Amino acid sequence: MSVVGFDLGNESCVVAVARQRGIDVVLNDESKRETPALVCFGDKQRFLGTAGAASAMMNPKNTISQIKRLIGRSFSDPELQQDLKALPFSVTEGPDGFPLIHAQYLGEIKTFTPTQIMGMVFSNMKTIAEINLNSAVVDCCIGIPIYFTDLQRRAVMDAATIAGLHPLRLMHETTATALAYGIYKTDLPENEQLNVAFVDIGHASMQVCIAGFKKGQLKILAHSFDRCLGGRDFDEVLFQYFAEKFKAEYKIDVFQNARACLRLRAACEKLKKVLSANPEAPMNIECLMDDKDVRGFIKRDDFEQISIPILERVKKPLEKALSEAQLTVDDIYAVEVVGSGSRVPAVIKILTEFFGKEPRRTMNASECVSKGCALQCAILSPTFKVREFQVQESFPFPVSLTWKGTAQDSQNGIVENQQSSIVFPKGNSIPSVKALTFFRSGTFTVDLQYADVSELQAPSKISTYTIGPFQATKGERAKVKVKARLNLHGIVSVESAQLIEEEEVDVPVTKEPSKETTNMDLDKTPADVPITNGTDVNMQDASGAENGVPSTGDNPAPMETDAKVEAPKKKVKKSNIPVSEMVYGAMLPADLQKAVEKEFEMALQDRVMEETKDKKNAVEAYVYDMRNKLHDTLHDFVTDSERETFITKLQETEDWLYEDGEDETKGVYISKLDELKKQGDPIEQRYKEHSGRGSNVDQLVKFVDWYKQAASGDPKYEHIDLSEKQMVLNECSEIENWLREKKQLQDSLPKHVDPVLLSSDIKKKTETLDRPIMSKPKPAPPKVATPETPSSPAPAQADEQSSQEADNGTGPNPNPDQGSADKSSDAPSAMETEKPEAAA
Repeated sequence: MSVVGFDLGNESCVVAVARQRGIDVVLNDESKRETPALVCFGDKQRFLGTAGAASAMMNPKNTISQIKRLIGRSFSDPELQQDLKALPFSVTEGPDGFPLIHAQYLGEIKTFTPTQIMGMVFSNMKTIAEINLNSAVVDCCIGIPIYFTDLQRRAVMDAATIAGLHPLRLMHETTATALAYGIYKTDLPENEQLNVAFVDIGHASMQVCIAGFKKGQLKILAHSFDRCLGGRDFDEVLFQYFAEKFKAEYKIDVFQNARACLRLRAACEKLKKVLSANPEAPMNIECLMDDKDVRGFIKRDDFEQISIPILERVKKPLEKALSEAQLTVDDIYAVEVVGSGSRVPAVIKILTEFFGKEPRRTMNASECVSKGCALQCAILSPTFKVREFQVQESFPFPVSLTWKGTAQDSQNGIVENQQSSIVFPKGNSIPSVKALTFFRSGTFTVDLQYADVSELQAPSKISTYTIGPFQATKGERAKVKVKARLNLHGIVSVESAQLIEEEEVDVPVTKEPSKETTNMDLDKTPADVPITNGTDVNMQDASGAENGVPSTGDNPAPMETDAKVEAPKKKVKKSNIPVSEMVYGAMLPADLQKAVEKEFEMALQDRVMEETKDKKNAVEAYVYDMRNKLHDTLHDFVTDSERETFITKLQETEDWLYEDGEDETKGVYISKLDELKKQGDPIEQRYKEHSGRGSNVDQLVKFVDWYKQAASGDPKYEHIDLSEKQMVLNECSEIENWLREKKQLQDSLPKHVDPVLLSSDIKKKTETLDRPIMSKPKPAPPKVATPETPSSPAPAQADEQSSQEADNGTGPNPNPDQGSADKSSDAPSAMETEKPEAAA
């Protein structure tokens, strides 16, 4: 069972796998540890990852990248609109208000949702892992930013489903980093908490996490982020700087050419990396646009000057994280910096000034998230035993449950009957379950929504749940328990609803006196709690088995009973109520199934095209290889006329490959190769027979000589019948005659004629000669019976000698030395021979 962690970045992705010896980052088909997170659509197939990156410059409008910024966001989102300005491909608003991506595929303009594109990226990551592990990959752990909304988390889950994956957990990237940091540290304190700040500045966003470490434990204390502060923003200021400079100096406007924009952005990214280690850096791009070569130059000080608006935003997430964790900079033990955008020296300078200590780089900035996800997957997987390490994750946003009051409340003059209660506050542990009690007479609805959308900049409503229908057996209002869940992925939902009905029985129940404290878990009635604004709901924590915390103070205090109490016996009847879910903006199950089928079709098309290219390459390789061999190793094994005819045929095939055969089907290339091999295989067979004939003949001769010697009086084989030995000798003679005749005939033939002495025939003769006759074991010697009554008593020594001689089957021997020699010569059995082994 595979254990895999996926880090899906905005620009590139990393795959890590758990092995018995630890966590490894696997290599892609180009032996690189990072794979571009993009999809390039062509006329015949898709190109994913590294193959797509190779085609991106030539096909920018059909190369989809930075999909992480698009998924789960409405088209009207201001941040999305800002991102689209820098993307070369076409994106429009779909009928549901979410973006639709347009690309030319199989000769037609096709539309794809961001979820489908992310599913394609996951498929490529899955393939990389499967090739490395040599096994199927299904279970995994996927890293996501802390600022992903509920809809974005659901979209990632849908994308994983499209790729045939089953995520065991969606894990915050900063939490994965903290896990990868803490699980290997053996010097963590047992009691005192060690606070570490993790600053992740990636390609498009900045995330800050403060984690508290103890021995075998990790607790997330605070989160903060800036969704639009990353490495690409530094690239963008360089891009704008040089775009204006080239427009003034070279009179070219790169904004009018998508390919020129891509090339300039790639050059700016390289320039930024050079400036990270050098005080100045040049830029040279050949034929950027309108056949013009451009040159530029910038100093690090000038780069930092134009980046001031970005650098000024770095401190805000740091201050917020410290404030929410209720810590000061003196409480921070260490600062760990990760992410591709963290290499800018000006950023490190700001972090050093803020925390008063130099940030550390003890982890690989690009691989720590994938390794942390692989560790989490190993912890959740039953196939791996991982060091005991508890991860206490916290939820970054407050989520509330809202509902409408009953019709009776409206009749009583309560106009504002919309009620709300925060079920999962900010910082709530993940996972978690909350139970709420309603009193209703029929079907009702509840909404899950964000209590504060100022940070999210997303719609407040998450989902609506219709609970019912149900019918109470008596009374106007029934007691309904609703269970809300915050699962491991950080997705909230109303999981279930139960109708609770109590019936009193006349038989009294007597309770014996008890000095022990009795905990009574009762549901409060509306009379137990003061009602505000006409609410008729009581919220309380469910049993803390899942989230690891006890119930909150909604339960009555423990009661001490010292006397007999008679109470009527109550029979509680619980029945499940149907709950229907509607998530705003989520993929419908039917659409998800269609997307799965579409991905399968596209993957099949890719596979067919790859196989077609392989067959085409095989034809091309055969043409070049055979043409060289005809003038080299195969020169003597073909007549001049045959050689010229075959070379002409090869040239015709080469011309066809680059003209009419440029775009043919797999079957056509297979038939073309078979046609060439009909001419080439006999020639190669002559060469192969000539090369291997000598060793096979020598092996056969060696076998014949050995059998002749063994059957001609070798004392080791005296136990074999003479008639059988004669059969072996006759067979050896026949084989020698056959080999002599065939070899004389073969030596008289030129090399370009088909051989008459074949290696296969020689091997058959060898196998025929290797009979079991000469392998017969020597029969066991007969035992001599000892007389019951000896004629005269003999010394004990003589008895022992007689017994030994009888056992050896030799009888008395007056010459001890001769007897020893005979014994040693007879010692080896017939099976212990130096028989030559047949050549493989």
